[in-house]
Amino acid sequence: MRRLIISADDFGLSEEVNEAIEIAHRDGLLSTASLMVAGPASLDAVRRAKRLPNLRVGLHLVVIEGDTALPGATIPAIATPDDRFGTSQLGLGVSYFFRPAARRALAREIEAQFRAFLASGLSLDHANAHKHMHLHPTIGRLLIETGGHYGLRHVRTPSEPAGPLSAAETHLDSLGASAMRRWCGILRHQIARAGMTTNDSCFGLAWSGQMRPGRVAGLVPHLPEGLSEMYFHPALEQNALLKRLMPYYDQRGEFDALVSPEVREAVRKSAVTLCDWSGRPVATP
Repeated sequence: MRRLIISADDFGLSEEVNEAIEIAHRDGLLSTASLMVAGPASLDAVRRAKRLPNLRVGLHLVVIEGDTALPGATIPAIATPDDRFGTSQLGLGVSYFFRPAARRALAREIEAQFRAFLASGLSLDHANAHKHMHLHPTIGRLLIETGGHYGLRHVRTPSEPAGPLSAAETHLDSLGASAMRRWCGILRHQIARAGMTTNDSCFGLAWSGQMRPGRVAGLVPHLPEGLSEMYFHPALEQNALLKRLMPYYDQRGEFDALVSPEVREAVRKSAVTLCDWSGRPVATP
């Protein structure tokens, strides 16, 4: 049986993102969104989510290239005084692994983000991390351990099999993808050890920012057996912040895919069941 979660990241990053997520849930196939609790438009995102009772919302943990939940001055080992994380995955990854002060600050910040999600009044559906930073063993462990105290049951594993991509269009498997699979194995072990669940496959990595309607409709028939997640970065338009952070993303194109009749028809014809993180079917408009 092929089951599919259709989700969106960066809920709370901007009102353009939030509006796209609201429309894609109300009028399209989107069932799930991941919230940046310290994002510039997080309060707007929470307000929208509360008027969308069927939208499942989880935590999009931010520990790179984004705003901190704690004042940056209180966690100087990992943040700047203006409450921002750095942008270097390598630099932060090394620091989070080897520096005790950074690990202590990281633990406090992750706790603060889960507390902020709880304070929003939303029900915690799942968790993942911005830039998939929870593949880092330290971050993954802290997300899972801390989340367990807040009722976390489901965590994304960003494991994207090359076969379905190659079947949909030409795709070359890379050395980086092979390394990603090894890190995903570690994360799966952490999730299973905590008694939580995860997806079997994930789509949106190789084509990140370029998940347009035709491409997505072409991928759907080739989805593997089991539980897949297909995640998007929708926005109605790119404001200055989105252009700076994701200049090459076609976020409007990704929104179009979520409301596309072509994608909806591909799901129907392929007998793919749209579901939530518990595997339960979800209703679509």
